[in-house]
Amino acid sequence: GAGKRNTRVEWGDHDSVAQSPTFATVADNTVVKSLTFVNTYNFPNKGKVNRNPRIPTVAALINGDKCAFYSVGFSGVQDTLWDADGRHFFHRCTIQGAVDFIFGNGQSIYKVRYILTIHITLYIPYDKPFIVIVGAGKRNTRVEWGDHDSVAQSPTFATVADNTVVKSLTFVNTYNFPNKGKVNRNPRIPTVAALINGDKCAFYSVGFSGVQDTLWDADGRHFFHRCTIQGAVDFIFGNGQSIYKKCVINVLGATLKPGVAGYITAQGRTNPYDASGFVFTDNLVHGTGKAFLGRPWRSYARLTFAEIGYYGSGSNTGRRVSWVKKLSGFSVQSMINLDFITSGGWVQALPISV
Repeated sequence: GAGKRNTRVEWGDHDSVAQSPTFATVADNTVVKSLTFVNTYNFPNKGKVNRNPRIPTVAALINGDKCAFYSVGFSGVQDTLWDADGRHFFHRCTIQGAVDFIFGNGQSIYKVRYILTIHITLYIPYDKPFIVIVGAGKRNTRVEWGDHDSVAQSPTFATVADNTVVKSLTFVNTYNFPNKGKVNRNPRIPTVAALINGDKCAFYSVGFSGVQDTLWDADGRHFFHRCTIQGAVDFIFGNGQSIYKKCVINVLGATLKPGVAGYITAQGRTNPYDASGFVFTDNLVHGTGKAFLGRPWRSYARLTFAEIGYYGSGSNTGRRVSWVKKLSGFSVQSMINLDFITSGGWVQALPISV
């Protein structure tokens, strides 16, 4: 086409999900560039309210293998893009909708390369593995939402699928998060920015911003590399088996009452034979106020911040309690090595470079 704004393919069918697509391909090796597919049935027209009911209205069905879309728009309200089956690549695309507007069983990469702040929740269900989301940088691409009804319902981003990979964007729960340094008067209650509940998930240069329960590292093997995690109370919590490497951990102690100290971590291992635990290596911890490194959330919590090879101001450990645990070199290597989470070499096989 001649550009997403210039070339538009429109149709308004809505009889069924299978019959309604404006565009459909079941062929392999389909490539589309620089145009927009629209299902007009209940899509707003130039900002005007559309009175048609909200029912599934597919703009595009992709059911072939090895298909690619460059600078393509997909516009609808419900079930906009049916990423049905096969390997697909979406680059610089614009996808609009309100309900389940990216759905299906495709094995796809969505690569974003423009500055964007969107106010939505993102959810990846368990039957949608191998989704890769790439933004334009932690400061440029932001996904924001302000839910706070419960820990389970409040996440701005949630994945319960295996093999989810995210790079170069930020998830924010805005409910009680300070906005550009301004005080937020909403009460301090759990407000989750991200829930990670799938296995073999990785996050590269991703931001997680909230105040309490920011990052719910719930279950599964996870790798966080050069991420920024902000909060004040239990802001990294759950029962994940995870490595946090070269991350920045920002304590927002100023959001708490004077004299109150928060907790960075609350690890929730429930039995002594569970392999889960949090390992932090080569990270920077900074911020305002006071905070404990962690607390045992459940009976067999496992979390490791070990003092190894410290030097410079603040490195004197002479005033540590007598019962402080000193790890052997073998113990240290067994945890900071990726083998702690990567049986099968799944991190090394990811389609994203560090």
